[in-house]
Parts: sequence; C-alpha cells; structure tokens
Amino acid sequence: MNLRGIFPPIATPFKDDEIDLAAMKSNVARWMKTGLAGLLVLGSNGEAPLLDADESFRAAAAAREAVPSAKTMIVGAGEESTHATVGAVKRAAEAGADVVLVRTPAYFKSQMTTELFVRHFTAVADASPVPVLPYNVPTFTGVNMAADAVARLALHPNIVGVKDSSANLTQIADIAATTPADFAVLVGSAPTLYPSLVVGAVGGIVGAACVIPDLMVQLYDLAMAGRHAEALALQRKITPIAKSVTTTYGVAGLKAAMEMVGYAGGLPRRPLAPATPQMVEAIRGQLEALGVLGAA
Repeated sequence: MNLRGIFPPIATPFKDDEIDLAAMKSNVARWMKTGLAGLLVLGSNGEAPLLDADESFRAAAAAREAVPSAKTMIVGAGEESTHATVGAVKRAAEAGADVVLVRTPAYFKSQMTTELFVRHFTAVADASPVPVLPYNVPTFTGVNMAADAVARLALHPNIVGVKDSSANLTQIADIAATTPADFAVLVGSAPTLYPSLVVGAVGGIVGAACVIPDLMVQLYDLAMAGRHAEALALQRKITPIAKSVTTTYGVAGLKAAMEMVGYAGGLPRRPLAPATPQMVEAIRGQLEALGVLGAA
C-alpha cells in the first residue's frame, strides 16, 4: 500500500440522477494508465454526502474493478456518529478499499475538541479492517482538527496518515514535524501542493488530478527531485484551473472540466446545479492555456 504521490478524488458520474457505473469504470481505467499513485472514491468531489449506503458500496466496488493491485484505492467512509462510521468503514473494506478516508464529525461543532477527535478516530481505527486516514476539511465541516490531535492519532498502528485540506501551511508543517516518518501527510489543496510538499507532505489528494493528472504528477516529481524553480513555475501555471475545479466552481466546475478533456463528468447530483456557460468558458480558457485540450 503506497500513500505517496498524487491521488485524484474522483467525481461520481450520474445519468438521470443515478450513478453511471460504466462511466465510472471507464474513467478509472484511464486514470490508472497515468502516473497517479491511486485514487479516492467517495470524497467531497465524489459528492459522497449525496449518496446512500448502497450507492456508496456499488460505486466503490465498481471502481475497484478498474484499479490494479499495484495502485492504492482509498474510499471515503465518514459519518457523524462513531457507530455509523464503523459500519461505513466495514462496508468500504468489503467493497475493496485499501484505505478508508474518515472525515471529522462536525454537526455538534462546539463539542468537536481534540479529545473528542482522538476518541472518535481511535474507536474507528480499532474496529476498521483496513488502515484509516482521518480527513480534515474545514471548508465543508466548519471544524478544524489541529496538529496536536493528529500527532496523538499517528501513534495508532491502524492510522497510517492524514488528509488535511485546510490549506494551512503552518498546520501542515506542524503535522509533518510531530508525526513519525512513515506517517503519510497528504494534502487536499492543489493550489498549495508545492509548498505543502516543501514543508513535509508526501502527496496530495487533489481535485485537479481528475482533469490534469499528468501535470499534477509532474509537479510532484519535480518537487520530490528538488527541482524547486521548475516545480514553482508549474505550480503557478496549474493554480488557476486548480481553483476553478474546487473552491471557485465546485463539483460543477470539476465535472465540466473533466468533460472537456474526455472524461465522463456528467451533471452534479441535485440539488447541486450544473456549470453555467460562463463557468464553462472560463474553464475552457484555462485548459487551453495549459495546452491539454485535445489530449483526450
């Protein structure tokens, strides 16, 4: 199981508001021909909160059919209660997950303390049949899991890393400095991927990798090789599209961009709205600037 490198948090294609499993497998097969280290199914960009338990299982199982054993398949399995999360990680493991990604619970925000996070993730890791990656995503949850909580969780033998999507470089550096060398610090922000690698991250689960996987792998390789001027230049080139397919336009932007480069994106699931013509025009210009249109 490798957790170093670039992983796309893959979109879930829908047809008539139902999961298009054939399109998902086709996308995965194409991604797996690149230098990506694996992928994440049922992350935020996969619209995981909009899928029920059965749909989540079928999506993960379909992706597993197209992910070779040499690559790592991570499956999102976070719920609000510890009890429900344990059930979700067991279903994900049954569907073929190598690792499960478990977001922080967040509904009762004022009670989400370091102690609570440690208790929650420890119980989940104790029960999980596969290794666990805690997932810190303040943009969506409204809560932040600080570095001291991660440092404590890193001592658990079944917690093998963390995905931090805070884009907080100080926090990422603190996590890298206070966790064991074999603990995988993965980041979820493509616009800050290069500086995150510089301060100790070992990879990224980043939406832009769904659209420009080769460029994201190239950025990772340059950074790991110490070719910092080239890595910084490439980071600056990919940042506009990286923002468009995540923070600026969200899932709709990601799916529109995927369609432009030949993947099956489809429409977001309701109630999310599709990309507007203005969004599509902006994204197309960014992809043209990168020279990736027509590369499908």
